[in-house]
Amino acid sequence: MNITVYLGSTPGNDPALEQAVRALGTWIGGNGHNLVYGGSRCGLMGMLAESVLASGGEVYGVEPQFFVDAGFVYDAITRLYITQDMSERKAKMIELGDAFIAFPGGTGTLEEIAEIMSKVALRHLDAPCILYDLNGYYTGMRMLLDRMLETELSTPQKLSGIFFAESLDEIRAILS
Repeated sequence: MNITVYLGSTPGNDPALEQAVRALGTWIGGNGHNLVYGGSRCGLMGMLAESVLASGGEVYGVEPQFFVDAGFVYDAITRLYITQDMSERKAKMIELGDAFIAFPGGTGTLEEIAEIMSKVALRHLDAPCILYDLNGYYTGMRMLLDRMLETELSTPQKLSGIFFAESLDEIRAILS
């Protein structure tokens, strides 16, 4: 399975992030899965790719040309796809993925997983969409989705492919 993971290109300031991202990468690579991600060597992105590779998995990075030019590419990955811009990058990451995980990240992560959530809700994408709610990181998003249901601006059917996982064990259960 190709697992697309959206996450930050910085390490963040919570030590639990590094431990959790390395555990996720070790699980992905050690269980015969492949990683699709943004292609960066920096921050959490680099840690994840490094962990997948060290565990025997393949890593497919998708970078727009301007990030390649800036020197952010992780040269050790299995395959690099270079795109013209961020829109093409997002489309390629979706095309390559069989399942989608949002690890804690910044506005880019939020924008990318929001598109996946929308595609899943519209049934334009038949794949699990998982928000890794590590230490409550995505609790606000869960509350927002609950509010959408309360106000009848969404339905349980539309949100049925969107999951929140507080641990790697919960991610494993969703993807099994």
